[in-house]
Amino acid sequence: MEKLILEGGKPLFGDVPISGAKNAALPLIAATLLAPGVHVLHNVPDLRDTRTFLRLMEDLGVTHQREGDTVTIDATEVRDIEASYDLVKTMRASVLVLGPLLARRGQAKVSLPGGCAIGARPINFHLAGFEKLGVTCRLEHGYVDAAAPGRLRGACVYFEVPSVTGTENLLMAAALAEGVTTIKNAAREPEVGNLIDMLNSMGANIQGKNTDRLIVTGVTSLAPANCRIIADRIEAGTYLLAIAASGGEGRVTCCQPAHCSSLIDKMRQAGFILECGDDWVAVRQPGGRGLSGQAGGWKAVDVKTMPFPGYPTDLQAQFMALMALSNGMCVITETIFENRFMHVAELQRLGADIRIDGRSAVVSGRGMKALTGARLMATDLRASSSLVIAGLAAQGRSEISRIYHLERGYENLVEKLSALGATVWKERE
Repeated sequence: MEKLILEGGKPLFGDVPISGAKNAALPLIAATLLAPGVHVLHNVPDLRDTRTFLRLMEDLGVTHQREGDTVTIDATEVRDIEASYDLVKTMRASVLVLGPLLARRGQAKVSLPGGCAIGARPINFHLAGFEKLGVTCRLEHGYVDAAAPGRLRGACVYFEVPSVTGTENLLMAAALAEGVTTIKNAAREPEVGNLIDMLNSMGANIQGKNTDRLIVTGVTSLAPANCRIIADRIEAGTYLLAIAASGGEGRVTCCQPAHCSSLIDKMRQAGFILECGDDWVAVRQPGGRGLSGQAGGWKAVDVKTMPFPGYPTDLQAQFMALMALSNGMCVITETIFENRFMHVAELQRLGADIRIDGRSAVVSGRGMKALTGARLMATDLRASSSLVIAGLAAQGRSEISRIYHLERGYENLVEKLSALGATVWKERE
């Protein structure tokens, strides 16, 4: 097992390119199960999660090849319908094979999902939606065993709470269903839009992209896809926050600024200067000066996580690290997951003044030099990146163990941070 070593207190400067979005790549890989033939996906990040998902696809009989960031997937044959516990236990997104397997094979057996320990994240929304389409779902021995007699049938599905993976799973199932399926209170995240674009390019008929009401008119067959994964808005936000928290200035490139609008608004409220181009976002310190010529730091800003286009839960922990270095007090409220403050104890080890009050965290910022290096332990993917941000801003050395969490969602992290001027490396524990 490896750990990450950071020498903090050094401002970051320069440009950093953003990779393809993990949360878009996984459903698009799953969608290749819908159509026999050879699919080509571009801008696929090389991450622990994408590698795991591709191994899961191989278990189902699908083959693939990677060349750079392009992955070619041959889904001519789908020989198996079971996603085993050994793979699914490490990654909740494995449940995304349910929809396309039901649409193409009429049955699927998928282990109940695992992943980060940030809350229950039940899949009851998926199962209730499938049952509306004529699927019988049974939970036995830790598996979802689902089957449909004949072709799936279109129906009206309403989500009590917008579910990204639930919306994606139902879209894939409904694409080949008979009749019209309406998904109400659907998730509007950009990753859902990326999947809709891919399915429509394959011959599906889906209307309502970027709205909470999606209408799917089922077709009898789909053609192989040639599609590009969108940029990872969470990775882009993480680097913007890392540059800002370190006292530096720089740009995230190869990204889509519109997907980061809620974060950009919050950072501007804190006093940072942000500029956007067609595919880049630049950040400068309040007053336009970096750490060596700072103009008093930045203000504390309240944040409440919400479904897109609100502030993303996947950037809550990283923003908290920035606020620990602010001037003032703020409240960060988590409305999506009930157990997403596991990073607080680790930030406190660095010297952060944070108090948890139910589903809110009260952060008392102590200024830009408030944190000092410490030994830390990652607990989940996004919590891990908050520790990286805090460690980069802290005075002295920090060590972060269990970095396999980071490797699930950040491609070439050490290389990208090093290019910005960070002193960071990995060691065996």
